[in-house]
Amino acid sequence: MIRFIHLLISIFAKILLLKTPFTDEEIRESLKNWKEIIATYQKPDTYKAVIQILNSFGPFFALWVLMYFSLNWSYWITLGLAFVNSFFLVRIFIIQHDCGHQSFLGSKKWNNAIGLACSYFSAIPYKYWAKVHNHHHGHNGQLEMQHRDIGDIKFLTVEEYQKLPGWRKFGYRVFRQPVFLFGVAPFIYLTISNRYPFFNLKGWKTIRISQVFNNMTMIAIYIGLSFVLGWKQFLMIQFPIVFIFSIIAFWFFYVQHQHEETYKQWQNNWDFLIASLRGATYYKLPRLFQWLTGNIGYHHIHHLSSLIPNYQLQKCYTENPILNKYVTTVTFRDSLKCIHNKLWDQKEQKMISFKEYRRYYKTG
Repeated sequence: MIRFIHLLISIFAKILLLKTPFTDEEIRESLKNWKEIIATYQKPDTYKAVIQILNSFGPFFALWVLMYFSLNWSYWITLGLAFVNSFFLVRIFIIQHDCGHQSFLGSKKWNNAIGLACSYFSAIPYKYWAKVHNHHHGHNGQLEMQHRDIGDIKFLTVEEYQKLPGWRKFGYRVFRQPVFLFGVAPFIYLTISNRYPFFNLKGWKTIRISQVFNNMTMIAIYIGLSFVLGWKQFLMIQFPIVFIFSIIAFWFFYVQHQHEETYKQWQNNWDFLIASLRGATYYKLPRLFQWLTGNIGYHHIHHLSSLIPNYQLQKCYTENPILNKYVTTVTFRDSLKCIHNKLWDQKEQKMISFKEYRRYYKTG
């Protein structure tokens, strides 16, 4: 009896502590001056940018050389170093990412030069990816197919999934399995998706040309390094770094936009402010991993303004609690639950698992 009473008290306490969801109108009213708030942090800082270049590329080169020598000791040591070095490649990619937004430095010329250089390390073509990613920023959370799959990981709504024939449902289920989504898909993304302009929107001719140039230059660099170092040694070092990096990148995109309480709307009901705050997360990571991932965990602020350099995001977060009031905060442990999110339920306005789909809609 006492245990039963304690259970009732516990349930009642949890109910009392539940937060009332904020309405879109409340968010818009509370943050009607959001543009003025973020304007302070949009100015690039050359000193901080140079420091970030040094403490990203420096350790990357040092670890790469150490990996080369470790091939004579044990390949397990090489793989361990590859795991660490993949995070420094994340930092290099964040520099490329900011250059694509023209936020890393005040000079467009230098942004493009540094961003292009970074792309030969990340294996992600600079101008093509930047164009795709900027499109994502302008349409994040819109359900129209012409916007949904550009710069985000493919997902379906419950209604779309229901209309699929059996074999296509099976294909989608395979795609959304963690092993495929975070193991196979990143490899396909690097080797195929970024090598050919699958997104070919109006006015993208010069972007397609730059992609071809980027691909050819990267191939030449890889061949040159393979000739100097030996193709086997080069691939045993470079491949695991880039592969692990791609998994990390995929994971971050997934967690930051396909968490359970995310924001998805058709274009006529879509709101940029709400999409930025509710359609992205604050991925709260330990300080070291926050640094290694270039503060990209402050993703809601980044979506409010892609002109804020990554090295200013934490300051903006700390000095403006109002920007963080409405965002979904996700810890690493919380983020592991996101692997169950498979479909967007428009009725419930949340991502659901296949198990929940079967429970709610009584169909496979």
